[in-house]
Amino acid sequence: MASALHNLSDYDPTSVPSTDGMRFGIVVSEWNSDVTGRLLEGAYETLQRHGVSEDRIIVKTVPGSFELIFGSAQMVKSGLVDAVIAIGCVIRGDTPHFDYICQGATQGLADLNLHGDVPVIYGLLTCNNLEQAMQRCGGSLGNKGDEAAVTAIKMVDFRQHLRR
Repeated sequence: MASALHNLSDYDPTSVPSTDGMRFGIVVSEWNSDVTGRLLEGAYETLQRHGVSEDRIIVKTVPGSFELIFGSAQMVKSGLVDAVIAIGCVIRGDTPHFDYICQGATQGLADLNLHGDVPVIYGLLTCNNLEQAMQRCGGSLGNKGDEAAVTAIKMVDFRQHLRR
């Protein structure tokens, strides 16, 4: 989580495990694409910086953040990836819609992790305004996409170590 004390893009590169043989899926929401596009860019570039080749990264879009659940579930079921990064952005408006989408997407992605065998990484921004979102997609607080990619690598490594 980004705060004044922690930048989303700050991490010790030596703490990131080898990505040899790892395959990643990224499911990204088209809604708030100015934000989600930057998050996708951050995640994709971070995976590549850590040695993941383009042919080991699958990117698919869904219309909105609520659809991240279905998109991520389908990506997991495909058997083509070792982890899924779910990227979206919901910005509070004047109605309770924000609360329903955030709660539903969060619960759905959590359920995929609880009942599944492939880690699904929560790259969903839930912001009060556009300024907060911009700070978290490459602005003053870093890029949540970077953080999600590093988390995905670490979770695949975690799973692989338990299976050895």
